[in-house]
Amino acid sequence: MNTFRLQFRFLAPLFLVIAATAYLTVPLVDQLSLRWTVRDLNSRSQLIANTISDNVFDAVTSLDHVRLDSIFNRLIMDERVLGVGICDHDGQLSEKTAGFPDGISCSVADAVAKKSSPTLKLTRGSVHIAVEPLDRGVLSLGELILVHDLSYAEKRGEDTRRYLILFFVILGSVIALITVITAHLSLRGWVAGARALMRGEGLLKPFETSSPELQPLAQDLRAMLRELEEERRSRESPQDLWTPEKLRDLLHADLRGDEVLVVSNREPYIHENTPDGIVVKRPASGLVTAVEPVMRACSGTWIAHGSGSADRLVVDSNDTVQVPPDKPSYSLKRVWLTKEEEEGYYYGFANEGLWPLCHIAHVRPVFRVSDWEYYKAVNQRFADKVIASARTDDPVILVQDYHFALLPQMIRERLPRATIITFWHIPWPNPESFSICPWRAELLRGMLGSSILGFHTRYHCKNFIETVDRFLETRIEHEHSIIRLDNRETLVKSYPISIHWPDEAEEASWPSIEDCRSELRQRFGLSASHQVAIGVDRFDYTKGILERANAVERMLEKHPDMIGKFSLIQVAAPSRSSLDEYRYFQERLLQRVEEINQRFGNESYKPFILLAEHQGSNVLTRYFRGAEACVVTSLHDGMNLVSKEFISSRNDLAGVLILSQFAGAAGELPEALIVNPYHVEETADALYRAMTMPEGEQRERMRNLRTTVRERNVYRWAGHMLQDAARSRRRERIEARLLSHSENC
Repeated sequence: MNTFRLQFRFLAPLFLVIAATAYLTVPLVDQLSLRWTVRDLNSRSQLIANTISDNVFDAVTSLDHVRLDSIFNRLIMDERVLGVGICDHDGQLSEKTAGFPDGISCSVADAVAKKSSPTLKLTRGSVHIAVEPLDRGVLSLGELILVHDLSYAEKRGEDTRRYLILFFVILGSVIALITVITAHLSLRGWVAGARALMRGEGLLKPFETSSPELQPLAQDLRAMLRELEEERRSRESPQDLWTPEKLRDLLHADLRGDEVLVVSNREPYIHENTPDGIVVKRPASGLVTAVEPVMRACSGTWIAHGSGSADRLVVDSNDTVQVPPDKPSYSLKRVWLTKEEEEGYYYGFANEGLWPLCHIAHVRPVFRVSDWEYYKAVNQRFADKVIASARTDDPVILVQDYHFALLPQMIRERLPRATIITFWHIPWPNPESFSICPWRAELLRGMLGSSILGFHTRYHCKNFIETVDRFLETRIEHEHSIIRLDNRETLVKSYPISIHWPDEAEEASWPSIEDCRSELRQRFGLSASHQVAIGVDRFDYTKGILERANAVERMLEKHPDMIGKFSLIQVAAPSRSSLDEYRYFQERLLQRVEEINQRFGNESYKPFILLAEHQGSNVLTRYFRGAEACVVTSLHDGMNLVSKEFISSRNDLAGVLILSQFAGAAGELPEALIVNPYHVEETADALYRAMTMPEGEQRERMRNLRTTVRERNVYRWAGHMLQDAARSRRRERIEARLLSHSENC
């Protein structure tokens, strides 16, 4: 009896606290809900205005009232849109839809729209008013008035209040129940139950062992945590852009004091001997662009293959050099490989075996035992370098790409507390294709040494999980993409990589579109009106350059009026030319280009201009800005950043992107002209459509493409991986403290 009396003495103030919390929380949630609704409607109104502004402008200036009515009537078919109107420069409603609310004049709309919460109470209920300018360049027709119904928000608020009250009632009941139960549990039993939870027996994986009384609670908590995380991700505001500063803030807030190491085959800075002395080069690499802000922020260590002719001359006794050269902020530690090791590990197993295996580009993978032995040895060499470089027993290690499939497990064996993030930059094939590899099980086990394993797309994640399910004995939680092997869990997740979005200063430094167009045509001896498409790739059989040439030929066959007026300029940087498949591909492409140019060209005109050379980013930006279209016809690609670089360069909202459906970027960029590169007819038609697309359609497509790439930039890619790593580390540290506490009991 005394025990229950003590329990109720505790429960009474507890219920009072919960009731007070509910009393204070409900109005706050009402305010937040309204604020979020208003913000969503502001964004929605701006999107509607941007979408229809060109068509409305054309209809008003041409006095085409039928077209204008058609545009407005389509808008008010949305039950949330009450009315649309146009205010002229005299402040009069020159146009409005049927049912436009009475009592809303141009002056009233302007006054309401300027408020922080642009809402108005009418007899029929609350409405949201947005005012957007209706102009094109220096020409202005006035303002576009959009009136949205807010009654659904009020109903949502009522539902929210009802659910919140119910939630607090349930919460109080659950807490009371837990309090009664815990009073009858011994301290050691409670700690054992908590240890089971933190080991993941309930929150992170199904129950296996003791504490059956905590099973329902743990299962509910596991579901709740996952739902909260998914909801947080889905509600992340697109206005909260990721920047280098935000990435640094994340590192300092969530990974403060944690050691960060990066492992990649390519180094971020290369030292080369030249007649003028040692020069430092920064390779054109999306990987370098993505990861370097992390290293600058955390002063970590980057471990990479030293490939420059002067790399050995600038390192210290630990093979380390401080970079960047102008303002050193992190360490670059180099690993030296013999010519035989580079031939076997890089050119052999990685690029003659794994590269064609993963890309499924109809090139036969080559697997040699000698290459495999070199691959294992080099992965072990890098693992030793990581272990020697780590100052703590739980660093954060970012392993990059298919060169290091064995590395995560090698590191895990010697640093079991490390958080290892492996990102696979190329596609992952289906299980049937991967079964070709003789060492498939070893590769999968090596990769599953990772805490987090990232791919570009969910499709590649799905392929990997199915491959593991086929070839290894593991436990897979398909709902949350978690694989458990040897008491270790690996989260398999998509992190679409992207590019650095140029800031205003960078854009201001670019030459004008007119200058870029003129410069591009003068360089290749083309007339000012000549139409140009640009392609930028490595000289690689997976990039679909040969298929691109066939599409140019077919387009000129179908549209002979384009002969002499159109050229595709293909920049193809030489790559891996020591490999037979790459040499054969280059020879075939050169022969095909010559055939096309002989058939349709002459001494002063080439329909397909091939530049087998590397071009710097500044030159490529000029090419992108001077061309009518960019053509990306990859036969299989993890992401493809050329498509995003073209989009970022077109701040004039012109230009057309032709994009292969087999590039990972196709899932993010549906406003591009998506093509099957194997379908020559379809690609040829897309080329012609790009050359003849109206300016209005180009602007609409490019505006949406730029919004997507700007929001999903490279810092978002790195930030999401590091956020997941930080959450994983917090869970592990809490578990370690609980284990320590239980041992002391």
